[in-house]
Amino acid sequence: MTEPPDDPRVGDLSEGGILRRILDRLGPSTALVGPGDDAAVLAAPDGRVVATTDTLVHGPDFRLAWSSAFDLGWKAAAVNLADIAAMGGRPMALLVALAIPDDTRVSFVTGLAEGLRAACDALAPGCAVEGGDLTVSDTLTIAVTALGTLDGRAPVLRSGARAGDVVAIAGELGRAARGLGLLFTRFTDPSGAPRPVDAGALSPEDAADLAAQLRPTPPVALGPVAADAGATALMDVSDGLVLDATRLAEASGVTIVLDPAAVGGEPALSGGEDHGLLATFPSGAALPRGFRRIGRASPRGRAPVLIGEELPGARTGWDPYRDWDSGRG
Repeated sequence: MTEPPDDPRVGDLSEGGILRRILDRLGPSTALVGPGDDAAVLAAPDGRVVATTDTLVHGPDFRLAWSSAFDLGWKAAAVNLADIAAMGGRPMALLVALAIPDDTRVSFVTGLAEGLRAACDALAPGCAVEGGDLTVSDTLTIAVTALGTLDGRAPVLRSGARAGDVVAIAGELGRAARGLGLLFTRFTDPSGAPRPVDAGALSPEDAADLAAQLRPTPPVALGPVAADAGATALMDVSDGLVLDATRLAEASGVTIVLDPAAVGGEPALSGGEDHGLLATFPSGAALPRGFRRIGRASPRGRAPVLIGEELPGARTGWDPYRDWDSGRG
């Protein structure tokens, strides 16, 4: 088969040649000094910077048979933008480091850049990729650092929930986990190896579940909204509601009592990668638009999390050190 002459492999170009193609697709810089120098220079409106980082590695975090380059760029941006929002912050910039096999087509790299830009434009307007690094590796790896601003607000921490607070969520629960289950049950060969998704075989509900897994849309804009509404605690739900609620409860010294009717069963309770925002608000406070009540915070009791009067089941959420090789990652 003849290879397209305008789509060389990464190993056929210099680092500068690859970077030029990436930068052409990232759009205009929003920094004081953007890509092109040794480092970017950002304006921090109130002198404080919120910083987070996340890494996606081929195998445990994604499979190329299932994810397009655009999907990967979008997801790599989205999961980091959600962490900035989870502090009550507004994302300002992303730094992206790519480790790419040298036989990767350049069109794949530019597609990834387009996904990064599209996610920033859709989820955090004004945020852009302002720098990063490029190297060669046998394993495709995407590492993103997100930087944000609090715009004069106090950061909203996991440790601020108090007994009597309302527990609320923004975003959907369980859809991303259903999408992952769909991939493993319907789009693998007899040996268990992933095979391409047949979009024509998906119902509208299946397609929505798959999109939530491959191209998540966390409610990034609601992080500052929650902070302004008086949220006492806030965090991203990435590893399953029960596990992340446990983290919030332990940091705050309370018990989170979830309403079974409000949260539903599996996979909403333990399915990961929802990237919603879990928040607590003072009792009697009006919940900001986009948040819904799912429980309450009580004085610390026999467990950090209860579902009604019951303890959660043994399966509580995603742990990469336990789960990545068990068919979930």
